[in-house]
Amino acid sequence: MSTEFIMPKLGLTMEEGTILEWLVEDGTEITQGMAVLRIETDKVESDVESPGAGRFHRVGNQGDTYPCGALIGYLLADGEEPPVAQVIAPVAAATPAASAPVASSAPVAAVASSLAAPRREGRLFASPNARRVAKELGIDIETVVGSGPEGRITSEDVEEAHKNPGAPRVTNSSISAIAVPPILSANGNVLATAAARQLAELLGVDLAQVPYDATDGRVTKDGVAAFVRAQLAGSRSPSTPATPAPSSTSTSTSTTVLAPASQTPTSIKKMSGMRGTIAKRMQSSLQDMAQLTLHMDADLDAIVEDRESRKNSGNNDSSNSLPGFTDYVIAAAARALKLHPIVNSQVTAEGIALLPEIHVSMAVALPEGLIVPVIKNTTSLDLASLASETKRLSGAAREGKLGLGELEGGTFSVSTLGMFGVDGFTPVINPPNTAILGVGRLRDDVVVSKKGKVSTVKRMTLSLTWDHRVFDGAPAAEFCKSIVDLLADPSALNK
Repeated sequence: MSTEFIMPKLGLTMEEGTILEWLVEDGTEITQGMAVLRIETDKVESDVESPGAGRFHRVGNQGDTYPCGALIGYLLADGEEPPVAQVIAPVAAATPAASAPVASSAPVAAVASSLAAPRREGRLFASPNARRVAKELGIDIETVVGSGPEGRITSEDVEEAHKNPGAPRVTNSSISAIAVPPILSANGNVLATAAARQLAELLGVDLAQVPYDATDGRVTKDGVAAFVRAQLAGSRSPSTPATPAPSSTSTSTSTTVLAPASQTPTSIKKMSGMRGTIAKRMQSSLQDMAQLTLHMDADLDAIVEDRESRKNSGNNDSSNSLPGFTDYVIAAAARALKLHPIVNSQVTAEGIALLPEIHVSMAVALPEGLIVPVIKNTTSLDLASLASETKRLSGAAREGKLGLGELEGGTFSVSTLGMFGVDGFTPVINPPNTAILGVGRLRDDVVVSKKGKVSTVKRMTLSLTWDHRVFDGAPAAEFCKSIVDLLADPSALNK
């Protein structure tokens, strides 16, 4: 009997996952614990292992996003065929289809009829039995038109192609020679990618009005964007309804996608994966919170002296690491959170929730974007232990080895741009936190005493962004001042 293979839930906050890559071919015999696919959540990429053994049958599409618990494959016994009812909807696929596809000319209708449901280039929806029959009959399965759900090729389709060799076949030229309106699946929905459905729903676009991508075989996000661009440029046909304006929930990310480039671009970098997640979360953060930022200087002469003393002591090894300046700031921030519990909070449906545990997150820059691992129970660590943990987490982040548990549960964030020569900046709060601290470069400032004596001091600018819905400017300043005071006394950071 077949066993369903579902999109796993890898963490408490995971709601959906995107299939980045299938690691096994359709029909492969797999064993329990074998890595089957690689998925991407809103926080991390991870390999998914099989919970059992059997012949693997893929259902989910590479590149599509599915909610946790959604069916994405089957484990089959020897000789067993996958269940017939296997049509699966990616995230946002619940958007109702139009009652009728857009009207088209006779040639277009003829091509649409003959193609039924084109498939993604390099990826065929065909049963293992259909592949076997095609091989036995000498039929190129790439040219067979599928009649199953989502255009899936069955053994009957292959046999029909063998009996009627003159029947219409799918070829790259036939699907690229003409822009065909959307193809409807067996259940009456327009075949479209999850990203296309999300963008169409956001902008109020009827997917049935958008031509499908001949290479992909479905309506794509780029197709929706091109359709809207054409409307904005005044090139839509009289029979095509105008696209409603985006709702208040739309993001600037969508506007950026739709805006034409002012010049011919050298290349296009898709806002997907980590970059897309960052864009969505940061835009949501700025829309949902009343964010303000203040800047305050901290004198670090005592920190510099403490660090030099640790360096010269010769006791710094892998288990007792030399703290960096950001480690001192993280330690000070964690202890200041104990003194100002309102900052260690988040907004919930019930109100402002004060959180009992302090887990400081630190931003780590990667080529594809920022990732924010969490230092659990930060106040329980002395400086050496804290430094060891931050080095471990940043190394794991750069190597792509962080687990979901190391990315969840942060209650406050610290982000530094000091290594790039930045003095102060405006960090954006990482939801659901209510504040974030930016760390600038260590610099030499000239100071003049009351007696007119000129000297220099090591200083660093701290930039605190907070949610004004939760607390006001005075408490924010008091919290930042506590961090400054703690940095003036390094011994307090080991208590």
